[in-house]
Amino acid sequence: MGVLDVGCFSARLLVAARGGSLLDPVFSHKTRLRLDRALDSSGRLGTKGVEAIIAAVAKESGLAARHGVSTVFPLATSSIRDACNSAEVVERVRRETGTELRFLSGQREAELSYLAARRWFGAAAGPLAVLDIGGGTVEFAAGDGGQAAFARSLRLGARETTRTWLNAEVPSRESIDALRGFALDRARAAFAEAEPELRGYRTIGCSKVLNQLARLTGARPGRAAASVELHVDDLRTWIPRLAVMPAARRADLPGISRSRAHQALAGAVVAEALLTVLGGSLVVCPWSTTQGLLLTLLDQAEQEDPCLSVA
Repeated sequence: MGVLDVGCFSARLLVAARGGSLLDPVFSHKTRLRLDRALDSSGRLGTKGVEAIIAAVAKESGLAARHGVSTVFPLATSSIRDACNSAEVVERVRRETGTELRFLSGQREAELSYLAARRWFGAAAGPLAVLDIGGGTVEFAAGDGGQAAFARSLRLGARETTRTWLNAEVPSRESIDALRGFALDRARAAFAEAEPELRGYRTIGCSKVLNQLARLTGARPGRAAASVELHVDDLRTWIPRLAVMPAARRADLPGISRSRAHQALAGAVVAEALLTVLGGSLVVCPWSTTQGLLLTLLDQAEQEDPCLSVA
């Protein structure tokens, strides 16, 4: 069984055997995308972006077929879901590849990230608060059992906040402060009913944005996943440094990929605001929504559910 995750920067196929473990996947392959460059000022995906999606979906679907994968869930994330012409994109991809991209709500994505983190760290980890900063949205879920008891989705993704607040090559201090204030207000409003309780939870970060920020602020590559941490004080040290660097210089920093360099500052500002509310630090988890979705499919197959409903 597999999940084809079509996001802003890649289309990734992850395959696991029924009854197997995601620690030892059968197959994983990625096709690069740059949908951030394909979105116009109105939020519409342009022709080149749509053609890139079609080519990537066709390639990954072909690989799945050649590897005998019987079930593939084709998940399109917020870069496609939130585009003004998302319905047209889905229809054209279906017509030209035979694959119909599917969407999950932000809240459901948050629940799946929680499931992935819970399976990675195990029941002994205690109550978890799971944070996923994506391109378009931030997903957050918390609980002390196998399933999330609290889930929210906020439009505070690194790509979205860069476009809205920090789109200059070197943004002003005023715009950075405005984004931080906005993110703090949104986080406090979203978490108000649970904030006192959440401060006692272990905060987990599930996203490339948070992983790269952890590397930037000092986490060494190759360390055990349970020891890769991100601290709010380190972000406060790095945000002024990032603010005076153009994207090309950020891409030379530890952990910051060239494709994500432009949105690294916004990601850091949003992460700093969220960690201010959530207790000051997090531990990075290598699994996220994709793994949570695949775990759900495998669980349902084990229960012999013919519908494989994850929505």
